[in-house]
Amino acid sequence: MSPAEEEKSLPLPERWPRASKFALSACAAAVAELVTFPLDLTKTRLQMQGEAAERRGGAAAGRALPHRGMLRTALAIAQEEGVRKLWQGATPAVYRHIVYTGVRMVTYEHLRDSVLGRAEGESFPLWKAVVGGMSAGAIGQFFASPTDLVKVQMQMEGKRKLEGKPLRFWGMHHAFLKILSEGGVRGLWAGWVPNVQRAALVNMGDLTTYDSVKHFLLLNTTLVDNSVTHCVSSICCCWQCLLWAGSSCSGNSC
Repeated sequence: MSPAEEEKSLPLPERWPRASKFALSACAAAVAELVTFPLDLTKTRLQMQGEAAERRGGAAAGRALPHRGMLRTALAIAQEEGVRKLWQGATPAVYRHIVYTGVRMVTYEHLRDSVLGRAEGESFPLWKAVVGGMSAGAIGQFFASPTDLVKVQMQMEGKRKLEGKPLRFWGMHHAFLKILSEGGVRGLWAGWVPNVQRAALVNMGDLTTYDSVKHFLLLNTTLVDNSVTHCVSSICCCWQCLLWAGSSCSGNSC
């Protein structure tokens, strides 16, 4: 069998490992975002509700808040607006995670294996994992900045609705086109610097912890590279996220 025929006979993940990693990471992130999006929407509604109440009159308005608490707010949205409204605005959030998670995971593995030189069966210095995690998070967030901007702008539409102002966007694609027409290509990356800095710090803990714990378990225990090892590594990653100043996990590892 010729080398070309041997390559064609390999499974798809072995023929295109980076593309397969991107696709799997993006799918996992999209599912995770869809499952948790009602919590994100409820949190945003409560924040906007509190801000609107303060402008209407402080404590007196606070006593007249229509919803209190995450669960009551979610139930009220489902009863008054319909269950589907709990996923209103999920499209830009899913697009953001497809780009962000896919890029950061592929970038981290490329940096780890090809640039930083991790070898199988050998220990990987922590500082190299930190450099790889921060770089991957920064690069992923940079590419995802336009979708992140649209996500925030779409969430702000709920605030405008509470204030009785007209809506600016008809949907995600209209928001993209309007931002592009008003600010040009550079306008899609407005505010990217603090977002990239935050993503670098989050992934310094997120990817570094996950990969370091997984590598340690494979080298020093009887565990093999399977779902149990991945689950233990993810638990350690999420625990680190909670300890680190309340930073939220970035989705795919946890």
